[in-house]
Amino acid sequence: MPGKEKTSPALGETPPSSERFFRKLASSVPGVLFTYQVSADGQSHRFPFISDRVRDLFGIDPELLQGDAASMFTLIAEEDREGIEASIILSSKTLSPWCYQARMRERSGQLQWYEATSIPEQQADGSIIWYGQFINIDHYKALEQNLRKSEEEASYQARFQQMIAALSAEFIHLGFSTIDECIDQLLQAIGEFFQVDRAYVYAFADNFSKMTNTHEWCREGVTAVRESQQEVDVSGFAWWQAQIRGMIEQDKVVFVEDASALPAEAAEEKHLLQSQGVQSMICAPIIVRGQVMGFFGVDSLSLRPWRRDQSHLMIIVSGLLSGALERNQLEEELVSRSIRDPLTGLYNRRYLLPRMEEMLAACNRYGEKFCVVMFDIDHFKRINDSFGHLMGDKILQRFTALLNECSRTTDVVSRFGGEEFIVVFAGVNQSDVAGLTARIFQSVREEAFDCAGTTLRFTVSAGAVCVSELTEQPVTPEALISFADERLYRAKESGRNCLVDAFGVSRI
Repeated sequence: MPGKEKTSPALGETPPSSERFFRKLASSVPGVLFTYQVSADGQSHRFPFISDRVRDLFGIDPELLQGDAASMFTLIAEEDREGIEASIILSSKTLSPWCYQARMRERSGQLQWYEATSIPEQQADGSIIWYGQFINIDHYKALEQNLRKSEEEASYQARFQQMIAALSAEFIHLGFSTIDECIDQLLQAIGEFFQVDRAYVYAFADNFSKMTNTHEWCREGVTAVRESQQEVDVSGFAWWQAQIRGMIEQDKVVFVEDASALPAEAAEEKHLLQSQGVQSMICAPIIVRGQVMGFFGVDSLSLRPWRRDQSHLMIIVSGLLSGALERNQLEEELVSRSIRDPLTGLYNRRYLLPRMEEMLAACNRYGEKFCVVMFDIDHFKRINDSFGHLMGDKILQRFTALLNECSRTTDVVSRFGGEEFIVVFAGVNQSDVAGLTARIFQSVREEAFDCAGTTLRFTVSAGAVCVSELTEQPVTPEALISFADERLYRAKESGRNCLVDAFGVSRI
């Protein structure tokens, strides 16, 4: 016997209405389901249906939104409202799917990212209804932001490494005389990359009691301070001296994130920085041959957050500078050794002859006259034989000092060989020679050396020639030196301790 047919609900319950069923179904969806309607004239808008989760998420009664959607739009972040309204208008005009991301303030008060997606449909009365949902995408936005930051950081590091590689190549191929130009290029590149207002190099002197700005780059519109930062006495800057010790002992990078917040003991340092408009700065030591020779730094004229790895980046730059300066110093020493006499430190023939070629070229082009005077220490062999070579060396060194004291920076002072010296007096004529050499002769006569209780004095002889005198033969450095040497020989033949020039023998 067939059994009696049962109803669908297990306990005889009636099926739920379609609206109740849909609301229950909608409440289980993570996002908010909705229908959103804008009137034909665009003057009113509402949510004919919106799932109950809007109450849980935003604290708004769904029935309130059925009459007016305005309270929902007040939850949208102010800076996102204009964009969302424009996107709704575009979707209504084109009847294209509407998708938009914006931040909304949840019931907890936090702003969270939401994404809305919906399909528009035009109604018989001219209104538009969108059928869709919006869901919380804050987690995905955070992931996206982190990914973007990672990509930006990777790009930043790559650009920094490319810049350092390019600058390194410049320093590797720099010529001996182009170090300053290369440092200026580096400061500009670093200043623009770090987006600072100044980038500079300072050199220490006098056991770190003085510092001098040797190179400086400034952003357009920023006042340069290099001229006012020459041999600045920082011996009384207690706080800065402590930072210098940190540079020396720990290769420490100095951070000043807010100049106005420097400690009380940094009152003078604060005044100096504020007088230059500096609000924050970073400095890294420059180390040459194991010694801190100065520092590389950057200034910001406004408060700014520095990167956490800024000290590491600064150390890389200062290391590049240190290496370039060390190499340049070695090259300078090698060149100096090749053109300078090791005993007296004066220029030797290797420098003298090319320098005289330059002076001859200036004479031919611009009429710049000069005179060559060759000096010889009288009876120098007798001094060596009687008092020893050490005393002879002392006399050579003292005569060198006298020549330097009695000459000008434009003159060229050189040791030609043995006890012979040449001074090329720039910008003088025949009538000037006697007066210039008289000072040297007088200084020599006033010198006295104590040799085991014996007072030793010495004299010099000199032969001079001016470039204007050689009119019947090609004027060359060798010809001028030969002419001066002949007159020096005549001075010795005339009893020594005298000058022979175009006017004859002078007992000066």
